[in-house]
Amino acid sequence: MGFINPRSVVRFHLSPYHSKFEYTNMDNKKNIKKEVKIDIRKLPIRREFGIPNIIAMVVISLALTGAIIFFRSLGTKGEEVSVSKIVTDIFEEKYDKIILKDGIVTLEMKGEGNIKKSEYALLPGGTDFYQILSDSGLNIKDLENDFYQPAIGITFGDIVTFVLLGAGLILVFIMIKNMQTSGGKIMDFGESKARLLFGKKTGVTFEDVAGIEDVKEELTEIVDFLKQPKKYLAAGARIPKGVLLAGAPGTGKTLLAKAVAGEAGVPFFHTSGSEFEEMLVGAGASRVRDLFKKARSASPCIIFIDEIDAVAKKRGTVLHSGAGEQTLNQILVEMDGLEERQNVIVLAATNRPDVLDPALLRPGRFDRTVVVNMPDFKGRRAILDVHAKNKVFETGVDLDILAKKTVGYSGADLENLLNESAIMAARENRKKISQEDIMEAYLKVKLGRKKTGDKEAEDIRKTAYHEAGHAIVAKFTEGSDPVEQVSVISRGLTGGITVYLPEKDTKFLYKKQMLAWLRTGVAGRVAEELFIGEISTGASNDIEQITNVAREMVMQYGMSEKLGMIKYGDMEETKHLGYTYGGGREYSEKTAELIDQEVKRFVDEAYEYSKKLLQEKKEYVEKLVNLLVEKEVVVREEFDALF
Repeated sequence: MGFINPRSVVRFHLSPYHSKFEYTNMDNKKNIKKEVKIDIRKLPIRREFGIPNIIAMVVISLALTGAIIFFRSLGTKGEEVSVSKIVTDIFEEKYDKIILKDGIVTLEMKGEGNIKKSEYALLPGGTDFYQILSDSGLNIKDLENDFYQPAIGITFGDIVTFVLLGAGLILVFIMIKNMQTSGGKIMDFGESKARLLFGKKTGVTFEDVAGIEDVKEELTEIVDFLKQPKKYLAAGARIPKGVLLAGAPGTGKTLLAKAVAGEAGVPFFHTSGSEFEEMLVGAGASRVRDLFKKARSASPCIIFIDEIDAVAKKRGTVLHSGAGEQTLNQILVEMDGLEERQNVIVLAATNRPDVLDPALLRPGRFDRTVVVNMPDFKGRRAILDVHAKNKVFETGVDLDILAKKTVGYSGADLENLLNESAIMAARENRKKISQEDIMEAYLKVKLGRKKTGDKEAEDIRKTAYHEAGHAIVAKFTEGSDPVEQVSVISRGLTGGITVYLPEKDTKFLYKKQMLAWLRTGVAGRVAEELFIGEISTGASNDIEQITNVAREMVMQYGMSEKLGMIKYGDMEETKHLGYTYGGGREYSEKTAELIDQEVKRFVDEAYEYSKKLLQEKKEYVEKLVNLLVEKEVVVREEFDALF
């Protein structure tokens, strides 16, 4: 038990989420103040009519139903006999009373010692008992003491109906009670589904984010404003109302938003674009209003909308529904409308900034668009250091090698790679990760798990010729990436692999480099034709890749002399849907024919180049094939030693 001294003073201070009271002791002229903060959001909420109450209601309803059936059965006392036995007893006048009730005929009679007994029979539905007696030759006028009692009119189906009706009334009653206890909201379709985290509870700070230092610097200003808003307001500055994080999947956009909230130590509302969508028209807009209302009452705070492209696509297109436009309009109004929002910053993430509505991207809504690029070598090395903190490595493990090999990998890819290497070590009951674990995880993530099934010697040799064609052409072609590994071991959907490793990170592609891709891509099929004498389906993936490269050279990058520096088609505009529209072609049939001719010319020239080169370097092809048949896997050092 607790109490408050009568000579004490208690002062309460209320805020939207906290109750604070000061306790001052006035005894002995001492003025001792104690300040206590209570988070009213963590106080237990009294919930009436929970699941146990509903179960109790159902049990009571079933008990009442059973009781009704039981009491009805009490109305039929005695021995059950056949209808013919009843008719015979009536003919022989072995009865004192005949009772017809609810499709049952009952005979009451006196037995031995004047003890009353009864017998009854069930009549088929729609049967006239008196007609049965007449057909049996009995004169109905001779009957005595026959009584008819009308049916109650309640069947078992009626009882079930009453039970269901009662259950429905109980549910309505519960909903009304919940409506009264929740401020009149009988349904919460319009409430925001955003999760609320508080500052440090996100568990992420800028120390957990690596490889994107430029982006962190831009977001540091947001953190500083949330911590010291007066400094910026005194200088007449306005912090950006919204920041859009755009980048490829896995580059750390969501992690950055959590880090901003963790560094600033403010409430963090986390939701996604799809959570604004609902089958009820207008529910999305209502959820937007509710989210910003909660954010204003908790300011300063951060609203993070992940995958905002799900609800903010360009209006007036087939990519957007009418209900979705209502939701987008409400977002536009809340972000920069007549009502001011102080100290509420909106962060959003997307990997499709090109489909967003232009009105959303203007200053005053999303003032900044921060592009989160794939990490370079230094960034990948820093990311590996972050994810290696909780892992134990063997002596001699070099993460620099892994950072060099993983060009084009995102932060999520690198984390997954180290996790796979740890799983491999644990599977073999080892507590430390070796360099071999890391390299195998690198290939597994890139190409798939290694298949251990036996292969025929002939299949191995054919696969070796195919992969040797790729590797030898890459070795002697200008602009090609160096060969890192050649293998005839199946991985994923491939029968063998040739791994290329770029020497450095590049931001641009050059024509020489793309021509080298075409030449090395067709070299596997060329090797089959030259050294095996027949072609196979093993080049299906190669054909798909070289076709895409040649078409991009012609249609997107203006590398065809005949077609010039013009972009043809709008395939890129709808590629996020998973396919391209055939109706997006903005050129004539003659131009389409010329495009096909140029694509075929690029591929044919690459084929002839590779064919001539492999004929000239035949001895290197045979050396590599023999080495692959012997070892199955040839690494870079062994490959370079052949020349």
